[in-house]
Amino acid sequence: MLTHCVELLIPAVQSDEGGASRQSFNADQTFDYVDHSPKEHSASQRDRMSLLRLPRALLDGICFHAEQQYPHECCGVLLGTPNADGWTVVDVVRAGNSVLDSPKNRYAIAPLELVKIMREARSRNLEVAGFYHSHPDHPAMWSQTDLTEAHWLRCSYLITEVSQGRAAATNSFHLAGTSEEDKNFIPETLELLS
Repeated sequence: MLTHCVELLIPAVQSDEGGASRQSFNADQTFDYVDHSPKEHSASQRDRMSLLRLPRALLDGICFHAEQQYPHECCGVLLGTPNADGWTVVDVVRAGNSVLDSPKNRYAIAPLELVKIMREARSRNLEVAGFYHSHPDHPAMWSQTDLTEAHWLRCSYLITEVSQGRAAATNSFHLAGTSEEDKNFIPETLELLS
């Protein structure tokens, strides 16, 4: 049964969910990073102007996916187009959680699956705008593990809290910075479109 997510924007707080690292695909090691932000703004200005536009129907689909996968984390990719102030998402692609040892508190998208999604996006003149995943019985806030495993600078990371099997809250964070050394999550505005 689909329940609507509640959109909250809460200041980011670091929390660690156990500290163990997970295996995931580091796109920066395989693909050249392309900065899609408008060039008339500096990197710090672009990081402050973070807005994720998302059709409500797509958010409902993400929440439904999160509820279906409970008590495990779900994950997927946000496809869209860059704007002067962030991203407009036009589609989401569900992905399998390739973590086998702790899928209740970790997620990873298999490299081949991610490459396939990227090719599909390119064929539709879309780009990877970001990623989504769920936090079963945990707040919709990023963890230190989420930050460590996030490698797509200037992309959005959408997190949905699933409490006792029901989607409860969704927050979005922009991965700001210029490198692995200075990357950080900043809360971003989630604008729902009709």
